[in-house]
Amino acid sequence: MSGPLHADPHWPRAHRWLAGDHAPEAARRLAVLGAPSCRGSITPGRCDLAPAAIRRALERYSTYDIASGRDLSHVAAHDHGDLPIAPQSPAESFEVLRQSIGRVIPTADALVLLGGDNSITRAGVHGLRAPLNECGLLTLDAHLDLRDLDAGLTNGNPVRALLADGLPGENIVQIGIQSFANSADYARVAREAGIRVVTAEEAHRRGLASVTAEQLELLASRVKAIYVDCDLDVLDRSFSPATPGSRPGGFAPWELREAVRAAGECPYVKILDLVEMDPERDVADATALAAAACLLEFATGVAGRV
Repeated sequence: MSGPLHADPHWPRAHRWLAGDHAPEAARRLAVLGAPSCRGSITPGRCDLAPAAIRRALERYSTYDIASGRDLSHVAAHDHGDLPIAPQSPAESFEVLRQSIGRVIPTADALVLLGGDNSITRAGVHGLRAPLNECGLLTLDAHLDLRDLDAGLTNGNPVRALLADGLPGENIVQIGIQSFANSADYARVAREAGIRVVTAEEAHRRGLASVTAEQLELLASRVKAIYVDCDLDVLDRSFSPATPGSRPGGFAPWELREAVRAAGECPYVKILDLVEMDPERDVADATALAAAACLLEFATGVAGRV
């Protein structure tokens, strides 16, 4: 035997799949684009390092989903690399993000955006290439992201910015919102806008994946394209140490993975973002591995679309 023990031809690794190693007859296409925005973060950090950390974490995973029997080699992945937006503010990077996403969307069944902080969500929704009244937004997030816009665009107000842009509140669902991680004023903004808020408590009782699938079905009945924003601070703090906004009381990785898979299965979902991870704060790569698993689960869901 020659070569390292981990170089097993019968154990294909997910990072090679992302690099383009897939079956010739691949039936589905998935695009990946890095959006390393960090200058809009309320808590200073290095979210711009997250896309590279997620790609590295894929080296620890295979392409085979034993639960469904699906192998991601039957999904053609295309990694478009990272956009050069790390030095830019959310306002400065908005147009580059919107246009780049818009160019990639037609080339695949779905796109995964590797953030970066949550400020990328505004440009991501605009990149859906549809009028805002025909777009839906579902967030998996501990926070409402409805802070005032007076201080400019940040990772704390992309949903508020989208409301101001004209996205109807009735087209927005926010799942996993935590008690004592939001304010009464911003909860009022959500109510008055008609946003459907599913608290972490309700999602725990009913099941995160079940609630996600239900709300995606409802959104699909009123819109033509759905954007799913997965802020990794929806995870419990013990599982997501690299997300400054995570708190005790969030979800376990297996719950989030099931929810993201449900998003992948929904043909109306055109974009998933994975945001708010600062690799410099990570412990034992726990958050990066969770994020990478979410990417794979979403791809598995896309593979199962009918």
